[in-house]
Amino acid sequence: MSTATRAAPAARLYRRTALAVGLALLAFAAPGRLGAQALHVPYTTFTLPNGLKVIVHQDRSVPIVVVNTWFHVGSGDEHVGRTGFAHLFEHIMFMGSQHVPTGEFDRQLEAAGADNNGSTTEDRTNYYEQGPVNALALMLWLDSDRMGFLLPEITAPKVDLQRGVVQNERRQRVDNQPYGLAEENILKRLYPESHPYNWPVIGSMTDLQAATIDDVRNFFRTYYAPNNATIAIAGDIRPADARRLVERWFGDIPRGPAFTRNTPPAVRLDHTSYQTLEDHVQLPRVYNAWHTVRVFHQDDAPLQVLASILAGGRSSRLYKRLVYRLELATQVVAYHDALRMDGSFRLFATAKPGHTLSELQRVIDEEIRSLADSGPTAREVQRVQNQTEAQFLDNMETDLGKADQLNNYDYFAGTPDYFQQDLERYRRVTRADVQRVARQYLAQSSRVVLSVVPQGKTEQAVTEGVRP
Repeated sequence: MSTATRAAPAARLYRRTALAVGLALLAFAAPGRLGAQALHVPYTTFTLPNGLKVIVHQDRSVPIVVVNTWFHVGSGDEHVGRTGFAHLFEHIMFMGSQHVPTGEFDRQLEAAGADNNGSTTEDRTNYYEQGPVNALALMLWLDSDRMGFLLPEITAPKVDLQRGVVQNERRQRVDNQPYGLAEENILKRLYPESHPYNWPVIGSMTDLQAATIDDVRNFFRTYYAPNNATIAIAGDIRPADARRLVERWFGDIPRGPAFTRNTPPAVRLDHTSYQTLEDHVQLPRVYNAWHTVRVFHQDDAPLQVLASILAGGRSSRLYKRLVYRLELATQVVAYHDALRMDGSFRLFATAKPGHTLSELQRVIDEEIRSLADSGPTAREVQRVQNQTEAQFLDNMETDLGKADQLNNYDYFAGTPDYFQQDLERYRRVTRADVQRVARQYLAQSSRVVLSVVPQGKTEQAVTEGVRP
């Protein structure tokens, strides 16, 4: 397209009305729960000749619209020695494109009453805009200019500027943050060096510094193409109007090169690794990490339920024992991190002053063994299922939440409307399921045990001989 044909579409200023919560769903849930019909988010979808897939969900409850773009690239697509590119590119995407000078992306959206942001994970990079319906053409024009006309603006000064921003972000969030180096330490022991989950999303300082302008441009050519992206549009917009605008602004962006993603073989630890990290912290903290399963695996939901029973809130087993009864800890958290290629179960606890991590670890292992031997109570499973359902529906109260879930399901589950199936997999979890995954993935498996202790206080760390 020429500069003239890519002039920004007009968007009137708009004062947002009071928020109205509208789920825009056809019906709710299963018999005896929220209703008699299935949870369903209606959508239409189409794919342009260049490979760009678009998902449209119409919600007439308020005159708001969301454009949520997923590029199917994350830190898991990087290579040894060139880590941090996916996150670096998230920053570069806001630095101006051929027809949108630096700073104009945010300025034009804000003038139209809209806002925007982005995020990067191991598996995808996400950009979104949300605002009044009459700003949709502007949102799509801005996004199309980044997708189709960013390459001429990827210059050495811009890359150097954003490289510095990301390096400062790493210093603030990782290098100089209490416990900030724990995740990187765990990943290096949980995965072999060649595995794409061996490094954190933000990458290493060395790799960021080594990135050349050609490296960055090649990354864009490979992954920031329409055939590697999906756009979810949700809000007060007719699908036919959305299609017309998408075809206008994205239709002549050329398809990118074909590439193959190689899924690495499953990783398992052959022994439990005990490590100690001295850090500038006041209180010691112990981390436990196990290999598990990828997202939407049949054991993903039972592992999520197990995490909540162990340390999901103040009514969980470990919180009641470690924080309330024994007063050994100030905090305890557990979660199942299921990704595209693999998953891990994480559990960490922070000791109160005067207590060692070995004291906490004994209680942690006792509760894991108890669940593996006897399973949870019916009430514990029901509590987590009720909480999960409430959180699930709460996430669907906004067009942004629904748009992101449509993209998420389309990429990981293979269909945009996976809402009912997702909810049902938690409803089907039984006490026996939780007991089985506690035994299989935790009690009977090797793990990484990392103790983060104050400088010079290694005696507070967990030792290999600690057992319940």
